[in-house]
Formats: sequence, C-alpha cells, structure tokens
Amino acid sequence: MTHNHALVVGEALVDVVVAPDGTTVTHPGGSPANVALGLGRLGRDVELLTALGDDAHGRLVRAHLEASHVSVAGGTPARQTSVATAHLDAQGVATYDFDLTWSLAPDAVTRPAPLAVHTGSIAAVLEPGGTDVKRLLRGARAASTITYDPNARPTLMGEPRTALTHIEAFVHLADVVKVSDEDLEWLMPGADPLDVARQWAATGAALVVVTRGPEGSVAVASGAVIDVPSVRVEVADTVGAGDSYMAGLIDGLWSADLLGAHRREALANAPEETIAAVLARCARIAAITVSRSGANPPSSAELERAQA
Repeated sequence: MTHNHALVVGEALVDVVVAPDGTTVTHPGGSPANVALGLGRLGRDVELLTALGDDAHGRLVRAHLEASHVSVAGGTPARQTSVATAHLDAQGVATYDFDLTWSLAPDAVTRPAPLAVHTGSIAAVLEPGGTDVKRLLRGARAASTITYDPNARPTLMGEPRTALTHIEAFVHLADVVKVSDEDLEWLMPGADPLDVARQWAATGAALVVVTRGPEGSVAVASGAVIDVPSVRVEVADTVGAGDSYMAGLIDGLWSADLLGAHRREALANAPEETIAAVLARCARIAAITVSRSGANPPSSAELERAQA
C-alpha cells in the first residue's frame, strides 16, 4: 500500500557561493535536498533520506529543510557535512568544486511506501552510497513512481563515458527522467538531446524531459514531443533552478493523479495537454528560483501570486 508522501534520496550539503568579485555566501544545498525543499514549499509531505554530519553545517542544513516542512532521515551521522563551492561567472552561471563523501543506511527509511521516490546527481553515482540507492529504487518500484535527474557534476563523476554507464542504469529504473541539455552535452558530446530523450523513453521511462535553460524544455511522453517555452525573467543566478523544476514536475504529476506504481499505465498514456500544463508550471517555478539568489524555490502561495 502506498501512502500520500514522497521520498527523496540523496545528498544534502552546504553550498559556498563565490561571486565574481570574490565575496562568499553560504546556502544549504545539494540537488536531492533542493528537490525535497521544493516539494515541501509546494505543500507536499516529503522525507529526505540523506547523510549529514553532527556539525554546524549539518545543523544549518537540517534547520533549513525542517523550516520548509521536510522530514530528515539518515540513520548514523556522516563524519562531516559535505561542502560544495559554487563559483559564479558574470552571468550568474555556477561551476562547482566539492568536498563530499556519500554513504547511505537503507534501513533509515522510516515510513511506509511512498507515492514517488526521487534521486539524482551525486547520490546515484558516488560510492559506496550509489549502489545502496540503486538497490533501494529497485525495491521501491513495486509501489512507487521512480523519478530521476542525473544532474551531472563532472568534477566528481570522472570520465563522461563511465558516468553515463551509471546514469543509464538509473534511467532504466525510472518512470520519469529530467535532464539538462548541458548534462547531455557533457555525457554525449554532439548528440541531439531529443534523440537521447527518445532513446531513454524507449527503455521504459514514461516521461523524459530535457531542460534547455532560456530555450525552455522539451519532453517525450506517450510517443509525442512536447515543447514548452521558458518564462523570461532577470536572472540572479541559476543555482537550484533545475532542482526546483524537478520538484515542480513531481508536484504537477501528483496533482494530475499520475504517481504511484498503480498509476504507471496512466502515466504512460497521459494526455499531451496534461503533460504540457505540468511543464509550463515547472517553467514558472524555475523562473521564480533564478530570479533570486541561491536555491530558493517558491512556496505554493508565491506561485499562485505569480500566476495571478
């Protein structure tokens, strides 16, 4: 039996953001943690299974998540909370360096089977945790929709060809995949993103979405290609934009009653207009996030005001 909540599995860390002038600001972050945060702010019941240190950074991250109604699980504390340093260029685009370790106690899951299980980024690749995450997802498929965002981190993931092998193992487990065109260019230089989306959909994913920054997003679903424009805003920085889009994607499919293994066939046959509406809302969510500094996704009330 599934319960009306989502489980997000993966890293939570501290982002130290270095501006072009050298000034620094510290934000709680980590791609899966940001997805959980986005879901919490959209009013969803969400649990994050992660690894935090019992240190000042860990307490900062935990308080930040709990303030947005995210339940934090993780079993034995990590040796220390991981740190990502984001260097911003003049356009606000971030590149990352990491001081990170990732392991997972699968028995730390404290609740019944969720409607959806999401993972991505470092958690799906870095060992020893990556193998545990894969095992957890295999077990969860019987009850839950599996969602995945590769969110590649080249400085941590080694050679693109090796990273792609790990990433495609998760794609094959997933019902929903969201990937950026930048990730695809690193993983498969010169490949057409739409061709990759079609290939991944052919391996079993019901919905594959490619985000293209200011060029909007394109999805393959039910055999159709759905193109959705971005929402134009003044960009503060791009930190957390893809994660807020991913949270919006899970939230939108939830509102459309397309989550849970019992809805797998309905998701695979969802009307084109339903998916297009979900993606348009994701674009609005991402636009709000990039209009302000750091991974700071909107609440459901902010989103409603922006649509008014």
